[in-house]
Amino acid sequence: MSLWALSTSLAGGLGLFLLGMSMMTDGLKLAAGPALERILTWATRTRLHALGSGVMVTALVQSSSAVTVATIGFVNAGLLTLGPSLWVLFGANVGTTMTGWIVALIGLKFKIEALAMPLIGIGVVLRLTDEGQRRGAIGTALAGFGLLFLGIAMLQQSFTGLAGQVSLPQGEGLLAVAAQVGVGALMTVLMQSSSASMAIALTAAQGGLLTLQGAAAVVIGANIGTTVTALLAAVGATPNARRAAAAHVVFNGITAIVALALLPWLMGALGVAREALGLPSDPAAKLALFHTIFNVLGVLLMWPLADHLTRWLQARFRAREEDEAQAQYLDDNVLQVPSLAVDALKREVARIGHVSVRMARAALAGTAAPVLARDQAIVTRLDATVETFVGRMNRSAMSQRASKQLAQVLRVQRYHQTTAEQAYAAAPLRRLSGNNSGTTALHEAFLRLADALLALCDPLAAEPQTAAVDAAALNMEAAYEDLKTGLLATVAAGGARFADTEEALRRYSALRRAAQQATKARRRWPAAAEPLES
Repeated sequence: MSLWALSTSLAGGLGLFLLGMSMMTDGLKLAAGPALERILTWATRTRLHALGSGVMVTALVQSSSAVTVATIGFVNAGLLTLGPSLWVLFGANVGTTMTGWIVALIGLKFKIEALAMPLIGIGVVLRLTDEGQRRGAIGTALAGFGLLFLGIAMLQQSFTGLAGQVSLPQGEGLLAVAAQVGVGALMTVLMQSSSASMAIALTAAQGGLLTLQGAAAVVIGANIGTTVTALLAAVGATPNARRAAAAHVVFNGITAIVALALLPWLMGALGVAREALGLPSDPAAKLALFHTIFNVLGVLLMWPLADHLTRWLQARFRAREEDEAQAQYLDDNVLQVPSLAVDALKREVARIGHVSVRMARAALAGTAAPVLARDQAIVTRLDATVETFVGRMNRSAMSQRASKQLAQVLRVQRYHQTTAEQAYAAAPLRRLSGNNSGTTALHEAFLRLADALLALCDPLAAEPQTAAVDAAALNMEAAYEDLKTGLLATVAAGGARFADTEEALRRYSALRRAAQQATKARRRWPAAAEPLES
């Protein structure tokens, strides 16, 4: 076969592999998104739990990028703290080694067409008969798995034919190893998939195009290349997203440096480990074992350093957090998993509610309009960010429950908007002069009861009992009616100017409406804050 034909076959095999990986990952994310949330939320109690959940979920989803995105979403949503999230990320690096084992022990050992074709056929039928639902997502994943296997078969055939016609960087010297690492990193950056780079290194070594040590250096380079993807994903992202990306870079950087420094000794140890585990003696199995060993080595290296790394990261990337008008939870990375996007949205809307309630309480206390204008600007900017984020959400891939919760959260957001608007509208209006002792007592009672109600309505405060909110709302309403009746009676008796009283009533009405809207938001918020179900 000519070099041109082999090259096109190689390009086609790589394209099938990448398409299969993309379909498999997308399908599994849609099918297991809510389950992914439950696993990571409940399985991060200790370092070992977090590490194990990262390994397990990545092995199932076959994409460390998907798990990294999900983990960032949980941190942004307040479901995970930064410390446990680092161990999920480290576990994801170990879990991604499953791709190497699939290629080495299945993809290069069997007549792939016999496995791939049925998977593609079954997957397409499931997708066509139940598109948009969980079964359809599983079908997409199965079809992607079949295409991935077909891609491996074409890569294997291409590298076997290219062995005598193409020369990749060879040798064990410093320059040669650096070139091999560079090839691995470049392939990962260009293809945005370390799994694809791993598959190429395995099939190249199996076809005699690379030595075992050369292929190992390419694998190390592929791990380094994933840091570029993480850094790109963190551009313009939230502080926690950038901290997670930085942790990913530190982990892969330290692991790569140590693996390169120990490369000759690791190659010697592979033979002993392979025999002890009873693995085949072919290069692909040895490389899969090497990939696993050096990622596990990275976890062992990070074990005593993790607490220091966490503290160092928490002291970085604080500028955006200090700007209250900047969204803290809305990260574009979580848009790929609708359940995560809705979860992040709920946390951001809760922040909007907190500022709105703060405005209403400040207006009750008599804060001047220019002071409230700052908080109003914060609410307006966050509202615009939320609207932009919702506009980018892929609603076609959203479950019925997630779609229902999105509508609920947006309704609550509207209540918060109105709360802020009414609080700001009340600020410049005339306040009660306090000359009449009777109406002054009614005025103070209304302010006290309205403030008590608003304190219960703050979405960032501890969740109150529904009965407490209802009772506080009734007390506030009764105080408002008493105050209104008292003011009108004072005007009728000639004790106050009608224009002044009318102005004061407009103010009290705006404050009352602000409290009412905050109450509606609080009553609906517990339902909107429930975790998503599958």
